[in-house]
Amino acid sequence: MKNKLFTLPNVVTLANLACGCAAIVCVGADQVSNRFFWFIAAAAAFDFLDGAAARLTGQYSEVGKQLDSLADVVSFGVAPSMALFSAYGHYPTFDHATSWPVFQILGWSVFTVALFSALRLAKFNVDETQREEFTGLPTPAAALAIASLHWMWCGHLWSDSLPPETALVTAAIISYLLVSPIRMFSLKFKNFGWRGNELRYTFLALSSVLIAVLGIGGVAAAVGVYVLLSTVRHLAGMRRAAKN
Repeated sequence: MKNKLFTLPNVVTLANLACGCAAIVCVGADQVSNRFFWFIAAAAAFDFLDGAAARLTGQYSEVGKQLDSLADVVSFGVAPSMALFSAYGHYPTFDHATSWPVFQILGWSVFTVALFSALRLAKFNVDETQREEFTGLPTPAAALAIASLHWMWCGHLWSDSLPPETALVTAAIISYLLVSPIRMFSLKFKNFGWRGNELRYTFLALSSVLIAVLGIGGVAAAVGVYVLLSTVRHLAGMRRAAKN
């Protein structure tokens, strides 16, 4: 069976990839602009919409599935890694810290986010248990958290107060969460009633408050809330399973 290349879902996925490429350019072009964040946010929106487009048109294909993962590696793996690498190199203390070669080498370790994102996406493609919920942090959420933090670090809220190692720690935490065994809930609604959607509505309410108060910086906080709620839910499920 011949796979069509330029279907509506594939075009939307390519828009995701284009936004990821633009985000990478923005990292190098303008340290204090919020354009990087908005390109990542647009990529995440297109990543959501390509699935909706596939459902509406019935244009599912293996090409579309693989294209989606390839686009996500760039937009949600390489682009946020570039942001972390750039942030590490633009802290006020960077020149002093990198007087030793080891600090220069350590800076490259932030690209574990790109590597672990690729592993996360490859696993997702073959894991049938991740259709209703996820194992590990979804790559769009990870990228949005890093984009939000990058906005705060580079010329906004915390640019003069954080050491360069913050970027390294962030990369390590995000990389672990991407491939962690923690079962994380999805935001896919089968219905819009309260019953069965309590966790989703709670998360959306808390996220709305955080973003309203903190702006772009609230997105990273919202991802933190998502991880916390998912972890509590995961541990509670493990305890119930152990009792049974």
